[in-house]
Amino acid sequence: MRPLFHPVPENITVEGILHALSDPVRAAIYAKIVGANCSQICSSFLEVSAKPVPKSTLSQHFKVLREAGLIRGERRGVEMHNTSRCDEINQRFPGLIPAILSAHTLQSKGTARSAAAGKRKPAKA
Repeated sequence: MRPLFHPVPENITVEGILHALSDPVRAAIYAKIVGANCSQICSSFLEVSAKPVPKSTLSQHFKVLREAGLIRGERRGVEMHNTSRCDEINQRFPGLIPAILSAHTLQSKGTARSAAAGKRKPAKA
């Protein structure tokens, strides 16, 4: 099997990081990987968004995150285990990842409140 591509920290760019996290599904995947205390397998993200994500699409999302330098993937048998490279990125771009994740969390909370407000029944006149 072909080895996975992981850029060295010197080749990780802000543009690549921002592009990888510009997709809401990839941003949600990355936030969950960063928040986990251990490696995460790809199949645990099939329900990461409102609609189920097809496995082929999920594989593409992980490839984009990996090639941007955000995660490290390791094959173990038939599973792919993914971990965050936050420490490496933070050395190259101090504060970038925490700022992005903080903004993602605020946006996610705002989206959840908006969705909940839209489900309320209108008041009777």
